[in-house]
Amino acid sequence: MAEYVQVLTTVARREDAESMARLLLEKRLAACVQVSGPVTSLYWWEGKIEQAEEWYCLAKSERRLYRRLEAAIRGAHAYETPEIVAAPVVEGSEEYLAWLSGELAPVQ
Repeated sequence: MAEYVQVLTTVARREDAESMARLLLEKRLAACVQVSGPVTSLYWWEGKIEQAEEWYCLAKSERRLYRRLEAAIRGAHAYETPEIVAAPVVEGSEEYLAWLSGELAPVQ
């Protein structure tokens, strides 16, 4: 049985988020990418606290595709150190997960 993940990244602009979502979908690395925001992020960067407006991209995928998905995000991302984190999906409706798997790149 497949292992599912939700992969989160943040970007500076809505246009960047939508572009990232389309890239991941076109490469079949995600079956769905939710874009939401803006959110206010406060974080440490180079020794001081920074604040920025950002947009979330939450990609729904399978764990087997994580490395390729991460590489695609890195390749398209404007940040020097982008947030890319994956959380496991421990449960889900059978119909939704079957749809998700059916929309992803085939097993190689």
